[in-house]
Amino acid sequence: MNFASYNIQYGFGLDGKYDLARIARSLEGADVIALQEVTRGFLRNGFADMVADIAALFPDHFWVYGPACDLHVEADHGKPAPAPGTRFQFGNMVLSRWPIASTRTLLLPRSRTLGKINPQRGATEAVITAPGGAIRVYSVHLDHVSPDERIRQLQFLNTHINAFVQEGGSLTGAAEFDLPEPPLPEDYLILGDFNMEPESPEYCALAGAVGGYYGRVARIGTPVDAFAALEAYRSESYSWMDPEDHGKRMHLDYCFVSCGLVSRLKSARIDTQSVGSDHFPLWVEISD
Repeated sequence: MNFASYNIQYGFGLDGKYDLARIARSLEGADVIALQEVTRGFLRNGFADMVADIAALFPDHFWVYGPACDLHVEADHGKPAPAPGTRFQFGNMVLSRWPIASTRTLLLPRSRTLGKINPQRGATEAVITAPGGAIRVYSVHLDHVSPDERIRQLQFLNTHINAFVQEGGSLTGAAEFDLPEPPLPEDYLILGDFNMEPESPEYCALAGAVGGYYGRVARIGTPVDAFAALEAYRSESYSWMDPEDHGKRMHLDYCFVSCGLVSRLKSARIDTQSVGSDHFPLWVEISD
């Protein structure tokens, strides 16, 4: 099974052009796709409904959208006017070749800022009925300004990911609504733009710190970095590039997996040939 994660920057590429079709082409062959910075009603891309447009580009995929940020859009004199009732939505999307049995959007902790934009962030959870059994996928986008805020968000996220089976996902007791009980799989993948670098304090808050003698010890309940497990990191690895200065590069995008999936990891790579965003698609393959 091929998983891909891509922060698509409202549809704008390194060349500043809005082009969802080339983004879709760069994700061909992906069975499950986690997207970040997907918008509706955003002035900068002409109030496009990116959710509907992306869904149309992947007609063979099921999809869910989790808008963590949702605001009324006011008409602004001198600028293009939105349709009445337009709302600005900013969030994550998951697409899957297989049905998405249930979904939730977990709203991540945030603090009020002054003068620096700090939108509500979220993690969109999708329970997917994959051929080898149900699996959870999280499309995640963390705060871009504060390491302290990212640590709080990761601690919150990990708590809820580990409590999933006990919490019961989006619905339990479904028979009362004449619905089948949604699956409650233990295994998961967390994909997305974490806005942190490898071995940063935030990274260690999620993956565990490295000890001087035993290194990083795998523990149940602690997600495992797929790239690290596959020894896929290189000294020149990066997943983001500054559109104004291509020499500025950082590794900000990740795939973390539950301990139960580590033995099924096959490959991990970043497609730095894609130009559809300031980020690059991250790919991870696991056996089904």
